[in-house]
Amino acid sequence: MDLKLLLLSTLLGVFSYSNAQKEGNECINANAKYCGECIQAGAKCGWCKDPNFLKQGETVSTRCDELQSLIKRGCDEQMIENPHGERRILKNKMVTNRRKGQDKLKPEEITQIQPQKLNLTLRSGEPQTFDLKFKRAEDYPIDLYYLMDLSYSMKDDLENVKNLGTSLMVEMSKITSDFRIGFGSFVEKTVMPYISTTPAKLRNPCTGDQNCTSPFSYKNVLKLTSDGKRFNTLVGQQHISGNLDSPEGGFDAIMQVAVCGDQIGWRNVTRLLVFSTDAGFHFAGDGKLGGIVLPNDGKCHLENNVYTMSHYYDYPSIAHLVQKLSDNNIQTIFAVTEEFQPVYQELKNLIPKSAVGTLSANSSNVINLIIDAYNSLSSEVILENSKLPEGVTIAYTSRCKNGVISEGENGRRCSNISIGDEVTFSISVTSKGCPKKGKHETIKIKPLGFTEEVEITLHFLCECECHKEAVKNSELCHFGNGTYECGACKCNEGRVGRQCECSSNDVATEDMDRTCRKDNGTDICSNNGDCVCGTCECKKRDNPEERYSGQYCECDNFNCDRSGNKLCGGHGRCECRVCVCDPMWTGSACDCSLDNTTCMASNKQICNGRGICECGTCKCTDPKFQGPTCETCPTCPGVCTQQKECVQCRAFGTGEKKDVCEQKCSYFNLIKVKDRDKLPQPNDASYPVVHCKERDANDCWFYYTYAVNNNTQKEVHVVDTLDCPAGPDIIPIVAGVVAGIVLIGLALLLIWKLLMIIHDRREFAKFEKEKMNAKWDTGENPIYKSAVTTVVNPKYEGK
Repeated sequence: MDLKLLLLSTLLGVFSYSNAQKEGNECINANAKYCGECIQAGAKCGWCKDPNFLKQGETVSTRCDELQSLIKRGCDEQMIENPHGERRILKNKMVTNRRKGQDKLKPEEITQIQPQKLNLTLRSGEPQTFDLKFKRAEDYPIDLYYLMDLSYSMKDDLENVKNLGTSLMVEMSKITSDFRIGFGSFVEKTVMPYISTTPAKLRNPCTGDQNCTSPFSYKNVLKLTSDGKRFNTLVGQQHISGNLDSPEGGFDAIMQVAVCGDQIGWRNVTRLLVFSTDAGFHFAGDGKLGGIVLPNDGKCHLENNVYTMSHYYDYPSIAHLVQKLSDNNIQTIFAVTEEFQPVYQELKNLIPKSAVGTLSANSSNVINLIIDAYNSLSSEVILENSKLPEGVTIAYTSRCKNGVISEGENGRRCSNISIGDEVTFSISVTSKGCPKKGKHETIKIKPLGFTEEVEITLHFLCECECHKEAVKNSELCHFGNGTYECGACKCNEGRVGRQCECSSNDVATEDMDRTCRKDNGTDICSNNGDCVCGTCECKKRDNPEERYSGQYCECDNFNCDRSGNKLCGGHGRCECRVCVCDPMWTGSACDCSLDNTTCMASNKQICNGRGICECGTCKCTDPKFQGPTCETCPTCPGVCTQQKECVQCRAFGTGEKKDVCEQKCSYFNLIKVKDRDKLPQPNDASYPVVHCKERDANDCWFYYTYAVNNNTQKEVHVVDTLDCPAGPDIIPIVAGVVAGIVLIGLALLLIWKLLMIIHDRREFAKFEKEKMNAKWDTGENPIYKSAVTTVVNPKYEGK
C-alpha cells in the first residue's frame, strides 16, 4: 500500500475491524483521540491522563480503556477520568390528598403527579433513573363536550339528547362538584358528492315534507358551560340535516374541537369528548372525491362557531387526530350504534385513552354510557413522552396496585386505579453519545388525558473534567501545534503525531522509514504497525485485549508460551513475548509452581519420602511407588498383610513365623489392649494410623493398628483376644426343617381342598343351569321305555 495513502488513512481514523472486535471492548473500538470522545464510548470507559502512561508504539487511543484494564496496565486510579451522571429534582410538590366537600381548589392547585421538574445529567451508556408517582385526586373538575351527528338518521336521537344537560349534570355531580358541558354538531362537507348542491337541496336536503336545516360541516352550538338548562334550550333548537353518502364528516369536527380551545372553552382539567353517531367516517384521502387535495392543516378555522374550510382542506388522518387529541389532553368516548361497534373498536385501538360504548337506537342510554366510559378511562393511567433527542432512550417500569410490576410497553400503564390510589413508575433515561444540536435538551412526560406533566432537562457529559484545564497552543505539543488536554496533545487541524510534530501534508521519506526499522534487515514497524512521522504506531488486533507495543512494534502480549491452553498458564502476564510470572510460579509458561504443599503426603513428608517435588508435582525416585505424592504401590502387599505374620506370632505365638519371631519381628513396639474400642483412632494421633483385621489358620479374627509415630518408631496395638466363630446350633436347625416340611404340607392340602371346592361349585352350577333349560314334563321319566310293543295291521278296517 502506498505510504502516503496509509498516512492519510491514519489521520482520518479510517479503520476496518472484524466482527469479533466490534463485539469486544467498546472503549478500544471507539479509537478515541481525546478524553471527551472516550467517555462517550460507553459507561465502562475511562481515560488515563497520566502523561507517562503510553509505552512506545502505543497510540493515543490506548489511553481509553475499561477501568480495571487501565489500572492493570499501570495507570494510577487517581489519574483516571471517569465522570458519572446525576439526578437533581427541582420541583417536588406533593400529590393532593383533598377529599370531596373540603375547601375547593382551583384546577392549577391540584397535583396528581410528582415530581414536576428535574434535571438529569447523562453519561453515555449510563442510565439515570427516577420514580414518578401518580395519584387520582378526588373531586377533580371535568369538561365534557357532546359532539353529535345531525344527519337525518339521528332524528329520534336528537329528541333524547335535548334533556341531556340537566340529567348529566345530576349524574356527574356524584363524581365532581365542578362540571361543565358543551354541545356541537356535524354533518358532512358541503360539496358534491357528499351532499346535493342543487339550490333546493341546499335549503332543505330532506325529502317529502320533512323540514331539515341546510347541510353544514361542523357547528359549535354551545361553549362549555355549567348551566345545564342552557344546554337543554340550545339543543332543543337544533334541527336535523341530511347528506347523500353513508359515512359522515365527523373527523373534521373532532379536529376543530381539539384545536379550537378558546372557542370551545376548554380548561386545564379532565377533558372528555363524546362523539355520537350511527354511521362510519371519512378520513384522509376521501376528500379527493370532491376535488379536495390539500391535507388538513390541523388549525382552527371557526368563524361564528362554524367550520368554514371544509371545502378547502381534506379530512384529517387518524394519526393526525391522535396527535392533536394527545397534545390537547382530550379523552374520546365513541357513542355509536351496535352496527358500527367493530369499526369504532378498531379506531379505539389506534387512539390512546379512548373508549367505545353501544348507543341504543334512540340514544336513550347515553348518560349511562358516558358514566361507564368515564369510569373506564379514569381508572387507567398511560404515560407518554415527548419526542426524544437523538441517541436518547427511555424505559418504563410500573408498580401498580396489588404489587403488579410490568416492564416494556406495559410498563407505561396501570389499570383499575380508584380515586385516592397511588401508583409508581420507575423511569430510566439513557443516552448514547452526545446530541449534535447541543448539550441541553428538554423532554416532557405526562399521563395521557391529563394536563399535568414532568419537565426533564437533559444535560450531557460530553467532555471530561480535565478538559477545563486544557492549554491551547501548548509548547508540549511541538511548539504550539495542538492543545494539551488530559495528558495528551489534541492536534490542530493539519497536524499529526503524538506531539503534533508532523504535518499531514508531509510526504513520507526514506529517512522517516529508516527510523521505523530496527535494522536494515527488518520490515517497517516489524510489519505490525504504520510509520507515522518517523514513529511507529502499532496496529490493533481483532481481540481488543491483544496489543502490539515497542519502539518498532516488535513486542506483543499474546505470543508467549502457553500451558493448559492458557497464556502463561494463567499464572502470569505476557510482556514483549516473555511471560512475567506471578509470585510462587516460574517457568517459560509460568506452569511450574514453587509451592510444595501439593507434594505433601498424608504422613506429612514431601513425596512420602520416596521422591522429589518439582513444579508442585512429585517425581518418585522409587519406581515401585507412584501417584501425586508417591504413596501408591500397586505391586506392594498391603501394610496389614505385610505385618500380619509378625503380629500373630508376637501377640498369640502362632503363625508361620512363630519359630523365628524374635529374629524377624522385633522391629516394632507391641502394645496389647483389652478390646477394639481401646485401639488408637485416626484422629487421636498426629500421625497416620492404619486399622487392620486379619484371620488366622483357625478362622479366628484378630484386630490391630499399625503406625509410624513422630519419632519414626513403629507401633502396633493389638486386641489380646481372638474373635473365633461359634459352632452351629443343631437343635434349632432340625426343628426349623421339620416345621418347614409340616407347614408346606399343610399349605398344599389347603390349596388342594380349595381347588376341589371351586370345582364342585362349578359343576353344581352347571347342573342347575341344564335343569332350568329342560324341555320335557318333569312328571315323567325321560329315560323310561315301555316293554309292550304295539303292531297295527294295515289291512284291518275295523270290521
